[in-house]
Amino acid sequence: MNLDLTEEELRRLNTKKGFLALLLKEPYSVEKALRYIDYQKKIEKLQIELIRMQTWAIQNDERIIVVFQGRDAAGKGGAIRRVTERINPRHMRIVALPKPSKDEESQWYFQRYVEQFPKAGEMVFFDRSWYNRAVVEPVNGFCTQEEYEIFMNQVNDFERMILESGIHLVKIYMSISKREQAKRFADIKNDPLKQWKMTKLDEKAQELWDQYTEYKNAMFARTNTKISPWKIIQANRKTDARVNVINHILKMIPYDKNLEI
Repeated sequence: MNLDLTEEELRRLNTKKGFLALLLKEPYSVEKALRYIDYQKKIEKLQIELIRMQTWAIQNDERIIVVFQGRDAAGKGGAIRRVTERINPRHMRIVALPKPSKDEESQWYFQRYVEQFPKAGEMVFFDRSWYNRAVVEPVNGFCTQEEYEIFMNQVNDFERMILESGIHLVKIYMSISKREQAKRFADIKNDPLKQWKMTKLDEKAQELWDQYTEYKNAMFARTNTKISPWKIIQANRKTDARVNVINHILKMIPYDKNLEI
């Protein structure tokens, strides 16, 4: 087999990261290994910037919320892990709220999310958020049409109040194709270490694809505001999506890029 590699490519492969990248998946692919090495370098540089951003937030008592939405298996959890794995865990939280309790169902819809908001110097990452009511809940019959409309009429004012209180709010939607979602579901079902991720909602996601699309488009049309815009991340390729997620967060937070860490 003639690989026809440059000296630079050989140098990159002849490292610990290079060997790991080569052996990571079968069938073995030099091209994929080189691409993965480049991805790892990009991620490490971006994670240094995330540490700088967090240091700035801690020193200046800033509060940051990052909302992650997207279809099932879109890679929200993986992206959040890459964002958070190197920053100080004492000054950040990942919030993935379960189904509301009876008491929470009787409260103002946004209340249980407000209770998770960051204190001074803290970053909070929502793995799904109040936007469940914009898409997941109406598609699956978990809320009434009236509850849906009340939410849609309140959410922009709710986010305006968040921003006016001095909290930085970043909204990210991770988008995958129907074919890619089906492929990821199959991978999850065939992997004993991942099978727990498959839920009853996931099982219906493919057949409800068009309904999800309808409500997703309505969400963007009504909540992609000038002061609180959505960022759509194309996530069919996980590595590119993770890099783009971190780049967007760094772009949206006005941290001191010259801060020493």
